[in-house]
Amino acid sequence: MAVKPCSGPVNRREFMRIGSLCLGGLSLSQLLALRTEAGQLRQDTSVILLFLHGGPSQLETYDLKPEAPSDYRSLFNPISTNVPGMDICELFSRQAKIADKFSLVRSLHHDVGIHSDGGIIVLTGKRPSKLDPSSGSKSEHPDFGSVTSAVRGLSDKGTPPYVSIPSKFYMVQPTYLGMQHGPFEATEPSSASYRPPSLKLQAGLDGQHLVERRQLLRQFDRLRNDLDLNGDLAGNDKFRDLAFQMLTSPDAASSFEIDREPDSLRDRYGRNMWGQGCLLARRLAEAGCGVVSLFFNTPKTGQEFTNWDDHVLNAGRPGHFAKYMKVRLPYMDQALATLIEDIHERSLEKKIMVVAVGEFGRTPRLSSNNSGTGRNHWPQAYTALFSGGNLKMGQVVGATNSKAEYPTHSPYTPQDMLATIYQHLGIDFTQSLVDHQGRPIPILPHGTPIAELI
Repeated sequence: MAVKPCSGPVNRREFMRIGSLCLGGLSLSQLLALRTEAGQLRQDTSVILLFLHGGPSQLETYDLKPEAPSDYRSLFNPISTNVPGMDICELFSRQAKIADKFSLVRSLHHDVGIHSDGGIIVLTGKRPSKLDPSSGSKSEHPDFGSVTSAVRGLSDKGTPPYVSIPSKFYMVQPTYLGMQHGPFEATEPSSASYRPPSLKLQAGLDGQHLVERRQLLRQFDRLRNDLDLNGDLAGNDKFRDLAFQMLTSPDAASSFEIDREPDSLRDRYGRNMWGQGCLLARRLAEAGCGVVSLFFNTPKTGQEFTNWDDHVLNAGRPGHFAKYMKVRLPYMDQALATLIEDIHERSLEKKIMVVAVGEFGRTPRLSSNNSGTGRNHWPQAYTALFSGGNLKMGQVVGATNSKAEYPTHSPYTPQDMLATIYQHLGIDFTQSLVDHQGRPIPILPHGTPIAELI
């Protein structure tokens, strides 16, 4: 019986991208050695990063100082949470009810107050060799999502190892790991035009459009020379099977379909980019995606409030920056609180870790002029929120001084935050990757998991 051709041929470029997801700039032997050194790989764990690009003010979110002088004090009032002694912003009323399900690290700090370069430090753990005051830097090293993609590869369900919603980070790139270890980009999930990505279109919900596995593997073999892997795939069925599985897995395709969720849950998250993005992130993490990043920039397309860069002039428009915070913070509160609740209701709090953080905080002292009031960049002290990941919840780790200027005890760095993330993902962050010149590059140059959370 003749073999029927695929009804929808696989795009060559996409096939190469998917088929080589597991290798990147490493040879197969190097990759397997790294996985062996890293110990037993924990494919069942995931991290959802809510990246608050622009740098949210610690004083208006999680580290209010009601007793500070008026020109430092938060513009909002603190409210109590269900954890004694943990107060947060009054606009975080939903988070206040579930504070026992997250922990705050108020003593995060570094020394680079540039958006792109600060973001590079937070996402890669490595300081750029040359700082760019114009915030136009691109990373020289891969971020933790690309590292996870290279080390862990596809999940057993065929889901992509690294997905970004609604777009990838502009300041980082997979560099020497290879472009195939960049994030799989999911488009804006609250848009009426949202459709699951081409993954579904190629595979179909049941994979029946790819009717003959051997035919696909023959295509893969023909493309091997183009991948320039020097025979590293020869005789290794696992990697070929994973590439095929990503193309045919109904789990991989359906994980992007948020319309499978009940309307009541979608409403609970919020019918906006942040809410539907968090819902999509939960679906992807539950389906086995290692890292899902959300660019927490503007919650609704076309709104006048943009990112968290709350200067006196907000995105070029004068005005009191609290005006924008009053709109932005409730969106975050609804999306984040529902995500944490949903994860716990599904008993996924050991599997999935949620981290909410920006590239830095804001200046403790308010700046004012005729245009309005705001805060400038301040990497010396800011807060990260952790939830799930089998960490210790319901606590405040570290503290800042009376004006939220500097950590006063238990200071932690972005590298410590990343070490905590890598440990959850089962990746030995003390090991090295190899750059284009064959030089070993440590996954993290320094850093240890945050002790109070472990």
